[in-house]
Amino acid sequence: MKVQEKEKMAKKNLTALTGDQAITEAMRQIEPDVVAAYPITPQTEIVMGFSQLVADGKVKTEMIPVESEHSAMSACVGSSASGARTMTATSANGLALMWEVVYIAASLRLPIVMPVVNRALSGPINIHCDHSDTMGARDSGWIQVYSENGQEAYENAIVAVRIAEHKNIMLPVMVCQDGFITSHAVEGIDLFPDDKVKQFIGEYKREHSLLDVENPVTYGPLDLQDFYFEHKRQQVEAMGNALNTIPEILDEFNKTFGRSHDLVEGYRLDDAETAIVVLSSTAGTTRVVVDELRKEGMKVGLLKPRFFRPFPKERIMKSLSNLKAVAILDRSESFSTLGGPLFNEIKSALYESDRRPLAVNYVFGLGGRDIFPADIKKVYKELEEIKKTRKIRSLISYLGVRE
Repeated sequence: MKVQEKEKMAKKNLTALTGDQAITEAMRQIEPDVVAAYPITPQTEIVMGFSQLVADGKVKTEMIPVESEHSAMSACVGSSASGARTMTATSANGLALMWEVVYIAASLRLPIVMPVVNRALSGPINIHCDHSDTMGARDSGWIQVYSENGQEAYENAIVAVRIAEHKNIMLPVMVCQDGFITSHAVEGIDLFPDDKVKQFIGEYKREHSLLDVENPVTYGPLDLQDFYFEHKRQQVEAMGNALNTIPEILDEFNKTFGRSHDLVEGYRLDDAETAIVVLSSTAGTTRVVVDELRKEGMKVGLLKPRFFRPFPKERIMKSLSNLKAVAILDRSESFSTLGGPLFNEIKSALYESDRRPLAVNYVFGLGGRDIFPADIKKVYKELEEIKKTRKIRSLISYLGVRE
């Protein structure tokens, strides 16, 4: 979120909410036809709060309590295929348990919106934040948008409905935020008027519904060598369409609600010589460090990708093209020995660029380990050394781990 937006919000009547509660408020305003969900820490407060709204008659949503996350996504698939606007929410092991059906939802082009509160995947068992859950699902065919704070989580949930249901896209969307760091932290949230949200998302009418008996269709048939490949290719095309269509939807959202959302967000990059690229809440900490180091005369910047799927390659290449050195920070490990997922995607994109900075990877924060401003300053200092020597001592480093 840009400084100007924060200043505007400071003048408004803000509501003190956690990130989970902010998502619940977005769901109340969206008022989906069906929500099927199962509780899991640190996501539980989202569906707990929403189920209370249903019980109190404040929304007309059909709330389906199920016995597992696998069943939750299965119910969502049936609901969405019938033409109902459908949402759920999960975290970590819950996402892993619904893995099979996550792929089915994307393959059937069902516009389900699922807030995911990022939490480390077991084992050992851990309930705190890293991005191993959603990064593990990065190739499932879902759009993924990452949120820096509760305000962004709230806004991303609203815009995700329009993205998922757009006729040129028709793909499910994960709205991600950092477990406990933002999901349970209280901040002032600028809630939009209910009627304005309703008007923005509009009515949803599925073109091919299971309940349309006059025009019968089949979902989930056996799909062997004859058509499976073509259906996967269609998903690729849909993700490409999303890359072109999402900016248009964000532009409408920005004009409607006075925001400045984009596929990526740069901070003090215009004259920067080095920068950090990082997702979600750590971008906020990094922004503070950038300001501090700027006062010391260091030309540093920040790039925060908001969307990881579809991957905004061209925008990232352009944003980093004038830098001399860049550090990509990953809150997950790919176990490829080649660094984290964000690093590998960006490094691959930079391969096609004629003007590419030296790039290094830092894996941090696994299992919820805190990252401090001093850690981020250390990264910028090491980037300064790379800038001067044009040499990389260590391509992949582990920030804050006991070696």
